[in-house]
Amino acid sequence: MATQGAERFEDVRSRREERREGDATIIREPGRTIIRDDDRTIIRRDETQRFRDLGFDGRTERRDGEMRNVFERPDGTRVVTITDEDGRLIRRTRLDRDGREFVIIDNTRRDRPNDRFSDEIIVLPRPPLPMPREQYIVDADQADERLIYETITAPPIAAIPRRYTLDEVRYSPDLRARMRSVDIDSVTFETASWEVAPGQVQRLSVIAASIRQALQSSPNEVFLIEGHTDAVGNDIDNLSLSDRRAQSVGEILTRDFGVPPENLTTQGYGEQYLKVATQEPARENRRVTLRRITPLLAGQNGQ
Repeated sequence: MATQGAERFEDVRSRREERREGDATIIREPGRTIIRDDDRTIIRRDETQRFRDLGFDGRTERRDGEMRNVFERPDGTRVVTITDEDGRLIRRTRLDRDGREFVIIDNTRRDRPNDRFSDEIIVLPRPPLPMPREQYIVDADQADERLIYETITAPPIAAIPRRYTLDEVRYSPDLRARMRSVDIDSVTFETASWEVAPGQVQRLSVIAASIRQALQSSPNEVFLIEGHTDAVGNDIDNLSLSDRRAQSVGEILTRDFGVPPENLTTQGYGEQYLKVATQEPARENRRVTLRRITPLLAGQNGQ
């Protein structure tokens, strides 16, 4: 599977360009921008590229420094994604055939519109686990559809103080820790690859069925697909690989199993969250995780 102009990781690495912007280091590579600021590093991608890679027809309009991307389905519904000129998501909505608008993701920086990403990291007390750890982080390889559905629709395990932006959720592990997750360890990756092997694709069917079931009762849910690597290699390579792995799984969930792409978002975390604590090559660490983040975006404390 090619991702945004690069088919092999050697190609990604060879086409990187690095520069300084104030206190931050900016690294651009095919389809991605990596930002290092205050000893923290994140990765961003154009939030509309996944739709294009999936073959959705769309048009783009530039308005006041923002990009308005409209993708129309055969049934007449439209998905509108507004980004800045660098592809950072600002807002995503769905318009039905009657023109009614439903907000799916609002990532507007409300109070401090020009903050650096490091200022969006939210630090909260880690909540105590009200359940065994194997029920808090469920291994997909050992779970049936009922348990996966229960996990991805469960309410937060601790109070949500307010409504958060998508970027705050992405960059703040203390926030994400308030939602249970599914470790999709039934799908793993070869070293330096983001391709899901053909023999593993069908293993995502149970995950997809659980998401579709959740969307039947609540069609504006948002699910975060988190990409991970093992600890081998440098942090920039691992961050890039993990982000591409998350996008690959997101594309399969839509293309092969019919999960609406607007209900998914992706983020790579590199080697930050190892499943197996080892610095050696470990296929178990080259995986993705699924987490429902709607309560964090909406400030909801219950289902």
